[in-house]
Parts: sequence; structure tokens; C-alpha cells
Amino acid sequence: MVKDLFDRIKGDKGPLGKWADKAEGYYVFPKLEGPISNRMQFNGKSVVTWSINDYLGLANHPEVLKVDGESAATDGMAYPMGARMMSGHTKYHEQLERECAEFVGKEASYLVNFGYQGMVSAIDALVGKDDIIVYDMDTHACIIDGVRLHAGKRFVYRHNDIESCEKNLKRATKMAEKTGGGILLVSEGVFGMRGEQGRLAEIVALKEKYNFRLLVDDAHGFGTLGEGGRGTGFEQGVQDGIDVYFATFAKSMAGIGAFFAGDKDVVQYLQYNMRSQMFAKSLPMPMVKGALKRLDMIRTMPELKDKLWEITNALQSGLRNAGFDLGTTQTCITPVYLKGEIPEAMAMVHDLRENHGVFCSIVVYPVIPKGLIILRLIPTARHTMEDVKETIEAFTAIREKLENGTYKKIAETIMAE
Repeated sequence: MVKDLFDRIKGDKGPLGKWADKAEGYYVFPKLEGPISNRMQFNGKSVVTWSINDYLGLANHPEVLKVDGESAATDGMAYPMGARMMSGHTKYHEQLERECAEFVGKEASYLVNFGYQGMVSAIDALVGKDDIIVYDMDTHACIIDGVRLHAGKRFVYRHNDIESCEKNLKRATKMAEKTGGGILLVSEGVFGMRGEQGRLAEIVALKEKYNFRLLVDDAHGFGTLGEGGRGTGFEQGVQDGIDVYFATFAKSMAGIGAFFAGDKDVVQYLQYNMRSQMFAKSLPMPMVKGALKRLDMIRTMPELKDKLWEITNALQSGLRNAGFDLGTTQTCITPVYLKGEIPEAMAMVHDLRENHGVFCSIVVYPVIPKGLIILRLIPTARHTMEDVKETIEAFTAIREKLENGTYKKIAETIMAE
């Protein structure tokens, strides 16, 4: 007898889905309202907002809004219509690709509509069944999904562990010698949950011993690290050792879209073989012209990155001085590690938002191990020192309630309802 496909769905909603009735609309799928800024409206209250990936404060910058609005008015959201290969190609797409390539020190670049979609498709295009993938176990979901499409062998190494990385490169080398394939190593420039930089310099150094190509997802490094915001490869002095460089417009650029950059022949190969782009509508003109403006502002307004790091340093040093564990972050991403279960985390975040006016992302199992809570803060150039002060005071107050069992008692009451 064939089971009903939906029987499993009804019986097991997943580790996060099982909390949907109590969490949806507040803890997950929350609705922040008002202009994107350091303070927004949530649940009818003004809150200091630390969960917006608008690192450089460009989302509602007057110059950006002007370009976005003018393009929307003259070009509309439909133009250009169709896939790039057929009818959706323009001189502005080409201009943006040239400028992105130049900015990150590569020969050529190729625009993609969405970073997640693009990464999945790029991995699929770069490797064949005889090739081997080696990747960091903490890489973003888009990389994991790309690896899942691979019909060949893959090896995963312990997070940012170069000894483990080399061990798996040795395994991959032996396997590739048998299959006649090559090796693709995938890492992130900045790991978005922990805020750690990938150990790119040490990975690139391994090229002296092993024959592999390196793909780096630098979503959080682009615009925030390196000279002029050119990314983690520049920060570590190894941009030339990155064979395929990826950055998204969704973080520092506060937009939509992404790009891959590298040698011209590799980029052209992606251009003609990435199925997610060959069969998808072109990036709309307001997104393209808006990205050109944002990139120009990153190039010509270094004070934006300077302000971002001023806020970041004040927030991170203040939290550490107050005794909080921020792990090993080396970037603007500021994870605050606390101990507790999911119901306690829900009670704590409710208190933080309703009574202290601070909104940040909450990360719990299954994203991280059971018994651990991460409150993840994303500083921006729009934040102020007053925001930092209020947040540190709020975190100090909620930590005390977490440790003395107040949230556990509240959680027990909520779960009993």
C-alpha cells in the first residue's frame, strides 16, 4: 500500500515547525515596520533593530532612494523582460559586471538574480560526476544545497580546521586520481552565524601541496572587510588565490542580486552553464541601476565603513566588558552566546523586545546544538552610541533573569497553556 505523502508532514512538522503555533508572527516571521533604520516598529513599539543586513546604512540613504525611484518610474520592474541569453540583456548589466570585477580585483564577473539560487547553480555547473568537493561543515545552506546536487564524491572538514581540511584534501586527491576528475574546495569569507573569517590564507597556502580550485562565498565580507570594503580576500591578502569569488548585494549593498568573479574563461563558462540564470528572468533594471549607485558609494564614501566599525567595536567591547561571550567573531557579526532551552529563549526574547525595546535575531536548535542560545546582532552605520548603551544594559538585565530561573518559570507557564 502506498502511503499518503502528506502523512509524514502531518505527524512531523520538523524541529522548528513544531513551534509554529506559539512562535509564528513573533519569534519567527516577525513583522518589522517603518523605514529600514537603526530603530523600527515592532508589535506597536519602537525598538533598536539589530537584525537588518544593512551594514553600510544604504537601504534608505537619500541618494540610493533617488536612483531606485527614478529607475522604477522610467524603466518599471518588468524591464528587461526575459532571460539574459534571450532578451533580458542590457548595457547596464554589462557595466555592473565590469565594475564589480574591477572592484574585487578579478578579470570578469557575472550577475545572478539571487545569491542563494546562484550559489546552488554555480556549484552544480562547476563540478561533474568525476570531480570531488571539499567543504567546511559550517558553510551556508546555499552551499550545502549546491553540494547535495553533486553526483560525485564530497568530503566535509571540521569548521575552520586546517588540519581537517588538509586531511580531506588528501582523501580527495586520492579519489580524483581514480576518477580522473578535479577538486573544488568551498569556504566562506565570513561565516554568518559565528562571525568568524574563513581561514583563506591558510587554505590558499595548501595550493602549494594540492591541486584544487577555491570557491569563496563572501556575502558578509564584501563591503565590510579589506581595503575599501573589497572583501575578506583583500583583508587577508589572498584575493589572487581565490579562483571563484562570490558576493551578494543583499548585505552591504542592501539590495537584491549577486555576482561571481574570476578569470574570464571561468566566468564565461558559468554564464553559459548556470541553469538558474539561463532559464530565469533577468535582474530588473531598478536593481541593476541601484546596485551601480550603491557600489559607487562604497568606493567613494569610506566613512560609511568607518562608521560601521566604530559602532561594531563599541558594541563588541562593551558586551565583552560586561562579561558576555561573543565567541571568536572577527567581523561585524556579533553573536552573544547564552545557555538555555527553546522555551526559555522565547520568554527571554519577548522580554527583550517588549520591555527593553531591543530587537535582534534569536538562533536555537537545530541551527545550533541543544541547550545553547545565540542572540545575533548585526551593527550598521546607522546605529548610534546610545543604541549600543541601551542594548548592553538590556542584555545585562535579561542575562540575570535567564540565570536566576525567571524565564524558565515563565516558559513552563507558556508551555502549559
